[in-house]
Amino acid sequence: MVHRMIASFQVSLAVLVFASLGFAQARGNTERPDFSGVWTNYQSGQPGQRGGRGAGTQAELPYTPEAKRKMDEYQALVRPTGDTPGGYCLGTGMPGSMLGSGGYPMEVIQRADQITVVYEAHNEIRRIYFGNRVIPVADRLPERNGYSVGRWEGNTLVVETEQLTEIVSQRFAHSAQAKIVERYTLTEENGRKVLTAEMTLTDPAFYTKPVSETKRWSIVPNGFLMTYECNEPLWERHLEELKKKAPGK
Repeated sequence: MVHRMIASFQVSLAVLVFASLGFAQARGNTERPDFSGVWTNYQSGQPGQRGGRGAGTQAELPYTPEAKRKMDEYQALVRPTGDTPGGYCLGTGMPGSMLGSGGYPMEVIQRADQITVVYEAHNEIRRIYFGNRVIPVADRLPERNGYSVGRWEGNTLVVETEQLTEIVSQRFAHSAQAKIVERYTLTEENGRKVLTAEMTLTDPAFYTKPVSETKRWSIVPNGFLMTYECNEPLWERHLEELKKKAPGK
């Protein structure tokens, strides 16, 4: 009987230890920064000043000759018409989407195993996976936003993105070999949360050395995104053409 009581006590003690560890881990998770909410381009106290480089101060990127050739070929195709991917309802893709999306806001939806980022521009959606949500590399399909895997280093969110398709239509053009590492930190300025993203892009096919950029966002209290539907004007113009061709017109 005594042995059974001791064994029962040991089991109960083990359960309590594991439960306390689980509670501590859960509590640790809640202590991580919460990036949830709607964010807009950060503006400091000076009117018009934003985080990151301004349009007039962008440094020349260290493109390889092959990258310059491909970009020149692309510009030769689209410059005469002014065509852009956005004009054909195509999202910017990484890293352009996270570096501004044309000034549109973004919404972050955060949970333990996945962070979902919705950029208002083109309703572009990006998913960052953690833990068991991360699939093997062999099962990932290349796309404009690539495949993003996140991890926490203290209060810093580190996101590594690969499996990208080649893009030459944005400032940070890149090949399919590109790897993007982002480091997100949360601070407070003038009573408002500020989200800072430090991006480093490594791509030996397009750059002679890694390139970096910093983007800052500020929280929009109780903010929301509007629906971005770039097909609607095309549909309205099509209806007008149909009306012109209708009998009796």
